Amino acid sequence: MNAKTPNAIDTYVGSRVRMRRQLLGLSQEKLADQIGVTFQQVQKYEKGLNRIGASRLQRIAEVLSTSPSFFFQKDDSEPRSLAGSEMTVAADPVAEFLHSKEGLALNRAFLQITDTQLREKIVALVKAMAQAQEGRDIATGRSKPGETFA
Repeated sequence: MNAKTPNAIDTYVGSRVRMRRQLLGLSQEKLADQIGVTFQQVQKYEKGLNRIGASRLQRIAEVLSTSPSFFFQKDDSEPRSLAGSEMTVAADPVAEFLHSKEGLALNRAFLQITDTQLREKIVALVKAMAQAQEGRDIATGRSKPGETFA
């Protein structure tokens, strides 16, 4: 591996820091102030250019109100392992969605809903809409990018 190429795990951890920071609406400058570094250093952490030390990662987790293990998880339940560490954010559709403008806005709005039953109904509604869209796509012969029907 080239010394200038970011390590895949450092890039993944950095992308999770960025995702969590954006989800909370925190700027790079504010995060930097709270962890005692420059905003340029936060940029390097988020891009995976600089590795985040254990004590710094612990402080970042505290500021972002999460646990350090959050930064190594593929989703809310599956820890990140070394196997398949070449996976980029773009290869993970959930991470890619959360990095989009729409995904970020949807997540921020959803987090403001405190009624558990209402949240469950919204998830059910979105699932039903996705299934209806999929049914229309199959009926019209359209497919998702990269998807083929037999």
